[in-house]
Amino acid sequence: MGQAEPQPPPYTVEEYFALEERSDVRHEFFEGEVFAMAGGTTTHNLLIGNCYSALRAGLRGRPCRAFFESVQLAVEKGRYYNYPDVMVTCHPADLLAERTITAPVLLIEVLSKSTETRDRSWKFNQYKQIPSLRHYLLVSQYTCLVEWYRREESGVWSFTPLALFTDEIAIPELELTLHLQDIYEDTSITQMTVRFDSEDPDYANRRDK
Repeated sequence: MGQAEPQPPPYTVEEYFALEERSDVRHEFFEGEVFAMAGGTTTHNLLIGNCYSALRAGLRGRPCRAFFESVQLAVEKGRYYNYPDVMVTCHPADLLAERTITAPVLLIEVLSKSTETRDRSWKFNQYKQIPSLRHYLLVSQYTCLVEWYRREESGVWSFTPLALFTDEIAIPELELTLHLQDIYEDTSITQMTVRFDSEDPDYANRRDK
């Protein structure tokens, strides 16, 4: 049996912060391990920009700020840091922060084929631990679909899938409404269509409705 290769020692949080200050590549930090973040598609970038623009316009004149991509989130201090695609915070300390946000109200991730399972499951479970978080949006870059998770007064997370350009997302904590038409503006993304199988015995009845 060959000798196992030595593993690099884990990063401290201070070493991670120093790495981020000097690096042109963003990294996630989780329990001492550091992971480089891959770039996205032009559609991914456009969707992030649309979400940010809509939020920035809706928040104008209010004591809240929208940030995107290059601003760090402390999901759990000392344990997990990452860079959500878009986030909004109203916490006074966050509004004065230079690099790291700690108390977001809203987080948005634009899904890609390589990250969508992680964004829906593992990452969402980490985000749920943020006390200030009320809304989590997952935006598809392949069809018109926004998965809206929101923390109810009971603490339970509800789920609403939205798939029409006319759909809206009301966020009372921010006193604004996001429109799917604005999120998907200037993209070639279309709405999902429903097609019935002509061999289905009930096809004619469904077609006439």
